[in-house]
Amino acid sequence: MPDIEPYSQTDRRGLEQLYRRTYGHEAVDRLRFLWDWARRNPAAGNVPPFWVVREGPTVIAACPVTPVRVSVLGSEVIGAWSAGPLVVAERQRQGLGGSLLRAWDRGAGVVFGAGFSEPTRQRMLELRWPRPVPLSCLVKPLSRRALRKPSWPVPVNRLVSALALPVVRVVGRLRPIQEEVQSIRRFDAGVDGLWERVRGSLSLAVRRDARYLNWKFMEPPHVRYHAAVLRRGEEVAGYVIYRHFREPQGRVTQIVDFLADPSDDRAVETLAGWVDREARLEDSDKIRCYASHAEFRRHFRRNGFFVVKTEVEVAVKVNALEVPKDFYQSGDAWHLTLGDGALDH
Repeated sequence: MPDIEPYSQTDRRGLEQLYRRTYGHEAVDRLRFLWDWARRNPAAGNVPPFWVVREGPTVIAACPVTPVRVSVLGSEVIGAWSAGPLVVAERQRQGLGGSLLRAWDRGAGVVFGAGFSEPTRQRMLELRWPRPVPLSCLVKPLSRRALRKPSWPVPVNRLVSALALPVVRVVGRLRPIQEEVQSIRRFDAGVDGLWERVRGSLSLAVRRDARYLNWKFMEPPHVRYHAAVLRRGEEVAGYVIYRHFREPQGRVTQIVDFLADPSDDRAVETLAGWVDREARLEDSDKIRCYASHAEFRRHFRRNGFFVVKTEVEVAVKVNALEVPKDFYQSGDAWHLTLGDGALDH
């Protein structure tokens, strides 16, 4: 049986060859591009960035891992995100993927995953992982183009746009911002205080302090995010991170991450109103947001968002402590967004 071990510096060339054989040269360029940034992760410690399978000097499989610090029912533990194992074509269906999943599982107090292939999902079920939880998607239409779909013929999209226009004018109307919001380039210690105040309201959430947020969203070399904070006096009452991009049928403003007290409806709605204005300045057709927590979803719905079908599911397994039997039944008390893990990269 090949060796399954944590990544070491001597594996770098072997990993590059594995990615090249599987995804092509562009994947290797991306891997090199992100390597130094990933090393600066403030949660990096005893969790390796990869679990690798070696056969002699050759890396034949690997499982990429992103360390995070996680609050679970008030306790902080070390966790790890992953999108699942990568195995060279000629060695698939030989149990290597399952062995990598077990190594990843044993190596962290909480394991998160999303974007899995169907074979990986089946292996997770065989290993008795809890079933993945859908990450709810909410959309606010800003123009009649918001409801178009690439799979529909042009005449159908035009008809839908015409029929949707009266509805969009009502639900997509601009609403007043009730408090002061500031655009920022770096997070300061004020967001640390916000995290400490709200963590007890979230049964599961990645630790969102200034060091992590700056590394995750202000310093990545491969994507540009915008950030804004809501301040009340000396305190930060909330923040939001978003970006603008174009899709085949229009322009989208995506809320990537946010945080406020779930019971503070005024803060959440103020941040949503800020993004609304930013989206209109960028001529976006809609705003999209992914949120697991039921209270946050309620606040967004009050601000003109609709819950739509989601294709994103998140698998979670807590190893560091005992959790109630109903912990995995829904993510309504968890705070997970598209910015968690590598879902938005």
